[in-house]
Amino acid sequence: MEFGLFLNGYLPGPAAHNRDAEHTMLMRELQYAIHADGFNWKYAWFGEHHALTEYSHMSAPEVVIPYVAAKTERIHLGSAIINLSRKVNHPVRNAERVAMLDHVTGGRFEFGTGRGAGAHEMATFDLLTSDTKEMWNEAAPEIVRMWEQRDYTFEGENFKIEEPHNILPKPYGVGHPPIWVGCGNPGTFTTAGQAGIGAIAFNFEPVYNLKGRIDAYKEGIADCTEPLGQFVNDNVMMTNAVVCVADGKRAREIAMSPGRGYLNTMVNMYHTTMPPQPGAVKWPGRPRAIRTEEELDFAIDAGYLLCGNPEQVLEQISKYQEVGCDQLVFGIPNEGFEHEEVLEMLELFGGKVIPEFDKDPEHRTAKMRATAKRKYPDFANPLPEGLDVEVIPTNALIPLEG
Repeated sequence: MEFGLFLNGYLPGPAAHNRDAEHTMLMRELQYAIHADGFNWKYAWFGEHHALTEYSHMSAPEVVIPYVAAKTERIHLGSAIINLSRKVNHPVRNAERVAMLDHVTGGRFEFGTGRGAGAHEMATFDLLTSDTKEMWNEAAPEIVRMWEQRDYTFEGENFKIEEPHNILPKPYGVGHPPIWVGCGNPGTFTTAGQAGIGAIAFNFEPVYNLKGRIDAYKEGIADCTEPLGQFVNDNVMMTNAVVCVADGKRAREIAMSPGRGYLNTMVNMYHTTMPPQPGAVKWPGRPRAIRTEEELDFAIDAGYLLCGNPEQVLEQISKYQEVGCDQLVFGIPNEGFEHEEVLEMLELFGGKVIPEFDKDPEHRTAKMRATAKRKYPDFANPLPEGLDVEVIPTNALIPLEG
């Protein structure tokens, strides 16, 4: 099992309306990903949300990822998610930007895709959530074709390119970035598996309740004979919460601190495309905090969060592996943490917990990408006559005869 961070630009309370606080939060989140690179964390995922006050001020992962890439060496950097709806991100722009991210990260970019958080976010772009499924279904396979063909054309319901165009740049090296999709509804797990792409999942219930969804994904991927991309990305990524500091008593104080659960009230308000949680509290309702030691023990046993010192967390973590998670990702910063404690957690968990579960230095997705096989020829149509070039600059990277 591999491990990662989820960075979403979460800025609760009055700070959401203060530009200096917003800047501090954004730069801290980038620093967390950079810091994690030195402590065995393999992935850092960046959200893309629009006009979701407090919940997420991270609207442009394609901007922040190169910044982090320039300051790191090993950690893979992913979008969780880039919206494929035409009005939000035109399919051609997605193909261009993802390929460029592949270059500037040196092949460390993970292409997480999806449909957006819900009705409020989609209204920012004059979209209905009912429109976005069709747009994703149309755009996702076409982006792969854009990466391969040099005379790309398309006539679709949501976008068209009538004359042949070479969409540039092409991805770096072998294949293309691993493709993932955000999975909220249970049926999406099966769809993701059948398409041979990774599943980005969110845990808002007891961990063993997720086993059926993960099993459905694994059954779907076992039957995948024609993946959406050039290779099968067999991965379930699950997001959760962790409170891991040297002092186990302090970890429990953080888990029981006032305001815990505030983020969930925003999930319940904004994420209208996900099934509602039983007894869900919507913002501005008072969060359902963990009020007693017994409630905290129940939450830990059920797998709602990991909590304790590294030794205690090591005992708690196996249940996530048992249900079939390939990658466990934690939302950072967690509620109740002070900034310095987040850095401590990255070091402690990365240094003492991760090596017990992830002993392979190579990323799982990198191994799968190495098996990539092209799906389309360079050209879909015959080349016209009279395109013979006689002279190119002497400093061209490859000469004509090459």
